[in-house]
Amino acid sequence: MMREPLDTTVADAARRYDYLLGGKDNFAADRQSGEQLRTAFPAIRTAVAENRRCLHRVVRYLASEAGIRQFLDIGTGLPTAPNVHEIAQQVDPDMRVVYVDNNPVVMAHARALLTPKPPGLTVYVEADLRDPASILRSEALHSTLDLTKPVAVLLFAVLHFIDDHDHPHQAVADLVAALPPGSYLAMSHVTFDPLPDVARARLTKLADPAAGHGTFRARTRPEITRFADGMQLIEPGVVSVVDWHPTDNQETRSTPAETAFDVFVARLP
Repeated sequence: MMREPLDTTVADAARRYDYLLGGKDNFAADRQSGEQLRTAFPAIRTAVAENRRCLHRVVRYLASEAGIRQFLDIGTGLPTAPNVHEIAQQVDPDMRVVYVDNNPVVMAHARALLTPKPPGLTVYVEADLRDPASILRSEALHSTLDLTKPVAVLLFAVLHFIDDHDHPHQAVADLVAALPPGSYLAMSHVTFDPLPDVARARLTKLADPAAGHGTFRARTRPEITRFADGMQLIEPGVVSVVDWHPTDNQETRSTPAETAFDVFVARLP
């Protein structure tokens, strides 16, 4: 089946995120959308940068302290160094990483730019989180990861692009159900909870499908915590990305209101 031609006149979440991180793999529509979001929430570049830094800390924790040797990174987005496999393979060169995204442009960039150093193994699966079975039945996944041994599933900055009618909590539960005990789920998610009313109202208006920025569903901390049902939350629990195992000087850290991202790491008993 032929794919639809790439429409560069419509903003894309992955390319917009790349733009906000200072990347070059984006188009005018992505930059325009990013700037409209920045007008509503001036700290948005700080937010995406802090989210990325938190991802790095989480991967290091899982590899170094939790002993994880297999990662499943869903909603990987456009490559932004250092990437998950690069961080993990600094701990153990034998790390195995599967990247998953439903965006063919992301997958094309990933295959071209993400080159693992042997003996580690990295593969790329084009599948949709809204259909977890499409991920779990992937031959590439099963040839790379041993699902009888602990796996860390990463869902960073992806679930807020899935609306409630696509049952995101059930999708995550289905993924977790396929994992063996000792596996981990780590995720970050946009929340408007710490924002002042004015910023929250502006962003809520932009999140309307009619605004042309794509599907977007910020969630409250209790809604985010539900994704960890049946799992053991690792300290400090569900917190702002700037408060999860911070390494920066306390005086220079961003605030939860500047980041608007919550994060947690949870272990499957």
